Amino acid sequence: MPKSKRNKIVSLTRTKKKGLETKSGLVKEVQDCIDEYKDIYVFSVENMRNSKLKDVREEWKHSRFFFGKNKVMIIALGKTPEDEYRENLHELSKRLKGQCGLLFTNQSKEDVVSWFKDYSIMDFARSGNKAVYDFTINAGPLDQFPHSMEPNLRQLGLPTSLQKGVVTLLNDYNVCKEGDVLTPEQARILKLFGNPMAEFHISLTCRWSNNGKFEELT
Repeated sequence: MPKSKRNKIVSLTRTKKKGLETKSGLVKEVQDCIDEYKDIYVFSVENMRNSKLKDVREEWKHSRFFFGKNKVMIIALGKTPEDEYRENLHELSKRLKGQCGLLFTNQSKEDVVSWFKDYSIMDFARSGNKAVYDFTINAGPLDQFPHSMEPNLRQLGLPTSLQKGVVTLLNDYNVCKEGDVLTPEQARILKLFGNPMAEFHISLTCRWSNNGKFEELT
């Protein structure tokens, strides 16, 4: 009888080795960038969107971003003065918490700080985000939606019906109030009605220069 694939045993040493090789590769990449670029910034991201971060990477393709895998980046930088790769890099490691990353660049401090201060993009909120303003839909025809959308809108909680083939809101409907923690239904309604409430923004928290100087930026 042929062996069942379900019973195939995979050596844990092989999987561990592959994971270690990946981590070692990232550590080397980070340390190579430390040697190549004159400045490193720790940045944090508000309302993370992969597509928006991709746009920023493209705009700053002369520089290098590392995002996520904080523990591995901390190993590359060094967690303490005794094991840091260069002087004062352990100060960056202390700030690598949550949704944050490293920006390696040769651009001037003035250009970097100014660009990221001014850069923000509005996007649609997700469940769990807070509403930034009140939003109410007035009663009447909702001409922007095809008649096939009416059941979906009703399922989201909107008091709608089809009147002569037109999706119609039967009475005013308050979707959210400022400060509300949005439910999946509220987030979906806001998106359908074109109301972005989440601001994608990158904040620079600190800077390290290759002369060993470290400074807080917030």
